[in-house]
Amino acid sequence: MGVSAIVAEIRRAVAAAQSRDPAAAGVGTVEILVSWPGVQALLAYRLANLLHRAGVPVVPRLIATVARSLTGIEIHPAASIGPGLFIDHGMGVVIGETAELGADVTIYQGVTLGGTGFATGKRHPTVQDSVTIGSGAKLLGPIVVGHGAKIGANTVVIHDVPPNSTVVGIPGHPVRIEGRRPEGPDADWVHLPDPIADAIKGLARRIEALETSAGLDPDGGQRETEGRQGAPAENDSVPDVGSTMFGPNPTGG
Repeated sequence: MGVSAIVAEIRRAVAAAQSRDPAAAGVGTVEILVSWPGVQALLAYRLANLLHRAGVPVVPRLIATVARSLTGIEIHPAASIGPGLFIDHGMGVVIGETAELGADVTIYQGVTLGGTGFATGKRHPTVQDSVTIGSGAKLLGPIVVGHGAKIGANTVVIHDVPPNSTVVGIPGHPVRIEGRRPEGPDADWVHLPDPIADAIKGLARRIEALETSAGLDPDGGQRETEGRQGAPAENDSVPDVGSTMFGPNPTGG
C-alpha cells in the first residue's frame, strides 16, 4: 500500500464520518482522526488486514488488540471490509474473522457480527452494500444481509435478510418497506414496524368481537339484552362464557 493509497483511505474514512454523523458536521479532518473511535478502529484494521494478508505473524493481532483497548471496537484482522464503512460511537462492536462487509455499511454501538458454535470455515455474516445496523443488534452465523437492508436496534438476526427490507425483533422478522428503498443510512429507529405489537393488537380486536357476539361488555359484564328479538326472559340466566369455555376455576374462586 503506497502513500497515495493510505491518504485515500484516510480521506474515505473521514468523509464517511462527516456524511453520516450529524455530530461531525463542520468538524475538521484532524479532529475526527484523533477523537472518532470508529475511524481510528477502521484505520487500525486496514493496517492489520494488510499485514495479515502479507503473512506477517503476531503483529496483526497485536494491532487489533491495541485498537480494541483504545476504542472498544474489536475487528479481526482477517475480516473483509469494503470501502466506506462507518462505525458510530462504536463501543462494544465486534466483527468476526470470516465476516464480510460491502461498501458504505453503517454500524452503531454494541453490534456483533458473530459466529455460532465451534464450527470452522465461514461462520460469520455477510453484509452487502448500504446496510444500516442499529445499536445492540446481533447478527449470528453465516447469514447474508441483503443490499440496503436495515437492522433495528437490539435485533437478533439468525436468518438471511432480503434486500431493501427492515428487520426487527428477537429473533428478527423481516418487514418489507413498501414504496421506498432504504438506500443509505437511516437512524430513525423510533418508527420501525413492530410485527409483535401488530399481532397483539389483532388478537385484542378478535377478543373484543367475541365478547360482543357473546353479549358481554368489554369489562366482563353482561350486555343489556331486553327489547331485542330472541332476548332471554327476565328470569332466564345467561350462561357464564368463561366457565362454559374453560370449566370451573381450579383455584376455587
